[in-house]
Amino acid sequence: MTENMAARHEVIVVGGGAAGLSAALVLGRARRRTLVVDAGEPRNTPSPHMHGYLTRDGMSPADFLAAGRREIARYGVELVRDRVVDASRDEDGFTVVLAGGNTVRARQLVVATGLRDELPPLPGLAERFGRDVLHCPYCHGWEARDLPTGVLATSALSVHQALIVTQWSKDVRLFLHLVPEAELTDEDLRRLAAAGVEVVPGEVAGLVVADDRLTGVRLADGTVHDREVLYTAPRPVPRNELFVRLGAELRETPFGAYPVIDERGLTTVPGLWAAGNASGFAEQVVNAASRGYRAGSAINGELLFADLDAALG
Repeated sequence: MTENMAARHEVIVVGGGAAGLSAALVLGRARRRTLVVDAGEPRNTPSPHMHGYLTRDGMSPADFLAAGRREIARYGVELVRDRVVDASRDEDGFTVVLAGGNTVRARQLVVATGLRDELPPLPGLAERFGRDVLHCPYCHGWEARDLPTGVLATSALSVHQALIVTQWSKDVRLFLHLVPEAELTDEDLRRLAAAGVEVVPGEVAGLVVADDRLTGVRLADGTVHDREVLYTAPRPVPRNELFVRLGAELRETPFGAYPVIDERGLTTVPGLWAAGNASGFAEQVVNAASRGYRAGSAINGELLFADLDAALG
């Protein structure tokens, strides 16, 4: 790639996950000159399989993305493995600076950079994340069904997670860890009791692993609870730097700051779009792909009518 290639692109998509590739597929099929810039850091890398995506249930995330890259290539979409380090906007569109030294331009910009998960600082947790340390029962609950299960609380909201997990296992213990028991409401305690969830106070010191399998959760007082699965809620950290640089309005949520968007994914900056987990915390792979599709089709319409209006003077 060289700087002279900039004039060839109508749309730049930042992020080559489900949302970005879906947007690029729609745009490529609409004969839009599209470039995908992908840093190669998908959120679901730790997971060996993805679930809940009709016809793709059980597929590995790596195979899913490889198939997506092959599909967009069929329609002339370019993909470069690089990282966006800066972006600016003028009346003609967006200028995007890449870490590799190239500068590219486009009329419209899709940000599908997702988010990263920040796990509680507990020894051994990160190494087992996506295997027997999990965060989403809808993603992994079937595979972990009926196993002795723990939920590591990160806030009082973890009560909700523990209650949901009981749909897949009736042997669930909620480890309060650093969450004071006083933060649980009477309603929380009644629901936990009704669901058969055992509440375990006290700080968790670490995990017990044997033969590369989780076998227990160890408290600071030395007590070990036999568990084969441990759910926890990572702190989502949105990759929202480009929205900040470009002046998009953000909305604060309990799960981070995300851009204000309309139903299509358009931010408060004309021509700047958000898709997938870049637009919100709760987008699963199938939802992210849908968001990308919606943004791609809307962008094609925006470009078409802008050109028609310009031709009409």
